Amino acid sequence: MDRRKFVRNAGLAGAAGLLAACGRQPAAGAAADCAEAAGRETIEWKMVTTWPRDFPGLGTGANYLARIIGEMSGGRLTVKVYGGGELVPPFEVLDAVSRGVAEMGHGGAYYWKGVIPASPFFSCVPFGLTGAEMNGWFYHGGGMELYHEAYAGKGVIPYPIGNSGTQMGGWFNKEINSVADLQGLKMRIPGFGGEVLKKVGGTPVNIPGGELFTALQSGTIDATEWVGPMNDLAFGLFRAAKHYYYPGWHEPGTALEALVNREAYDALPADLQAIVTYACQAANTDMYAEFEARNGEALKTLVEEHGVDVRPFPDDVLAELKRASREVIEELAAEDDTAARVWASLSAYIERVKASTAIGSQYFVNRR
Repeated sequence: MDRRKFVRNAGLAGAAGLLAACGRQPAAGAAADCAEAAGRETIEWKMVTTWPRDFPGLGTGANYLARIIGEMSGGRLTVKVYGGGELVPPFEVLDAVSRGVAEMGHGGAYYWKGVIPASPFFSCVPFGLTGAEMNGWFYHGGGMELYHEAYAGKGVIPYPIGNSGTQMGGWFNKEINSVADLQGLKMRIPGFGGEVLKKVGGTPVNIPGGELFTALQSGTIDATEWVGPMNDLAFGLFRAAKHYYYPGWHEPGTALEALVNREAYDALPADLQAIVTYACQAANTDMYAEFEARNGEALKTLVEEHGVDVRPFPDDVLAELKRASREVIEELAAEDDTAARVWASLSAYIERVKASTAIGSQYFVNRR
């Protein structure tokens, strides 16, 4: 037997088998092997996140985005995900992507209000748009163009990457029966919500999600909002506070965010650029669907298995928070030209869609 011919034929057969497998849907781990077998150049990116690794909905949403980029590109572009604190601290994700430490980031736009004043508008506005309405604004209401413009100076391209839907109002160690109960309240609440709490006499604190349970249990904070039943159950917040309030007035439809380093994106061929863009859009839909599917089950567990006290904020408290919310938003719009233009777009969109929402989904759900 000709040993060299045998080895050569065996190698060709193995490559052919791998390429045949790649013709089917390859597993994420095999995507790069498929690209290599096809003789194509592979590009490796890093994604840093503000979330704990594999955290339900948020961390897994980052994993999903990385996986489908690898699959859609046939392994030509692969993305390795780092949880919050593994490569950079959670609140340094924007800076890391801007400087090219990582090519991608995954987090929330309201975390960057100190460096991009208009950024909270691209996450949520208190008493503003629902998740479905936010997607309408981004994709068909001019929001995406303003989003990219606001971040251009940081050398990054932002995309909506999921939506939590209407969040819960938070976990409290005391009852909130009046506006007076908010006085001096130390609460973890970011973005516009934190500014509104300060406006009504509370003290907002911004700490990463992974530290919430300890801070609440130890009394470092009196209350915290996080997301909603699915994520709050996963963090075990019911073990640290007794009262679970609704609605999430501060985050009625919170968009999450993917960041892409502009230079890294521009260096990609056109087809891979399109894959990154449309993978973000697909991940946006998938995360929103997961929150919608799992929150009901998680709420049932919190109430029936853990005896959580779920209650609404009093109407007068919500009315005062709404008044203060408008003050906070108008003040920011008066200080920053970009924020002013974004708020003009958002507020006009709210006026455009609120009537159809009221007689459509809102009216129907109230009577279902």
